Amino acid sequence: MEGDQGSRAERAEYDAQRDRKFWIAMVLYGVVAVAIWFTLGEGTVLVLGRRVEIRWIPLFVVATFVFRTYMAREADKIRRRSEEPKQGF
Repeated sequence: MEGDQGSRAERAEYDAQRDRKFWIAMVLYGVVAVAIWFTLGEGTVLVLGRRVEIRWIPLFVVATFVFRTYMAREADKIRRRSEEPKQGF
């Protein structure tokens, strides 16, 4: 019983650490996005036959990293939930 409580505490600490890292990553992605927005000029480039502001291209790349980070976090949550011992009566 005591070992189970210890593993729960370790799991909670691990989850809190992962959550903190996730939010730090999101803030840093935001900082990079703001830097891109204010650093790149307002020029346009032809993409698939349409004119697109050049600053949207790196913002799209950052957005894909944000999406990937979010999906990895959710997958980790699901994996961790499936590893938890079943509490049955």
